[in-house]
Amino acid sequence: MQWEGREESSNVEDRRGAGGLSTGAVVGGGGSIVLVILALIFGVDPRQFLGQRGGGGGGQQQANRPLDPDEERMAHFARVVFRDTEVVWEEQFQKQLRKEYKRPTLVLFTDQVESACGQADAAVGPFYCPGDSNVYIDLSFYKVLEQKLGSPGEFARAYVLAHEVGHHVQRLLGYSARVEDARRTGRRETANQGSVRLELQADYFAGVWAHHARKKFPEMLEKGDLESATRAAFNIGDDVLQRKSRGRVAPDSFTHGTAKQRQRWFLEGFNTGSIDGAKRLFDLPYNEL
Repeated sequence: MQWEGREESSNVEDRRGAGGLSTGAVVGGGGSIVLVILALIFGVDPRQFLGQRGGGGGGQQQANRPLDPDEERMAHFARVVFRDTEVVWEEQFQKQLRKEYKRPTLVLFTDQVESACGQADAAVGPFYCPGDSNVYIDLSFYKVLEQKLGSPGEFARAYVLAHEVGHHVQRLLGYSARVEDARRTGRRETANQGSVRLELQADYFAGVWAHHARKKFPEMLEKGDLESATRAAFNIGDDVLQRKSRGRVAPDSFTHGTAKQRQRWFLEGFNTGSIDGAKRLFDLPYNEL
């Protein structure tokens, strides 16, 4: 993936080294894509699988640690990709919707972070908080994505960030509120299905972003990039994660969609580039997603 030399986003808060929260509540904010289902559904601590440790203390150590060149490169990468999402979504909101795109903010953190959705541990993975319109990421997740989830490649990392921005897009378009209303009044099964629709739609919006980013930055995608993103989408499917953690799959507990569904809707967005096409995620019967 070619990304160096492009502009960084100015809508970034770098809170790395500001950890040391006293608790480690896991908050998905509707947008975490990794292993929070293990904690919520199976009673498994996701840090156990990730090989990470949260918890209090260490904030001063983090603040005084020497800069890691690899981490700084990842921070630069995240800022550039985030700027790419701003450029694309501002243009497409104007062209396709005749609306203004209200930019979110990217927050880089270490270990734990305080958000309007509560305190979150890095084990939750990247997430979007609708309460403050922030996308949160601990950059160590990129190593997890490659080493633990078998999804290397810079475009896989870009897909992860674009997915979280996709949650911001769906909030601006009213889809998130629709699901929240259903969660407050419906059964768990209904709530889970709404969550799956939202997550697959965020994958779709990530694909829409990639479609237009490829046109905006013709040199961006290189050979193998698209495959790295679809591999990441596959490897974070509910069925794949459940089979890896428990050796069996429980479809009624899905909250993010199957591996094939996640690939399908990312590619649907990538191939069409249509914001309006996202409606299908809520129009189709659940068993046809």
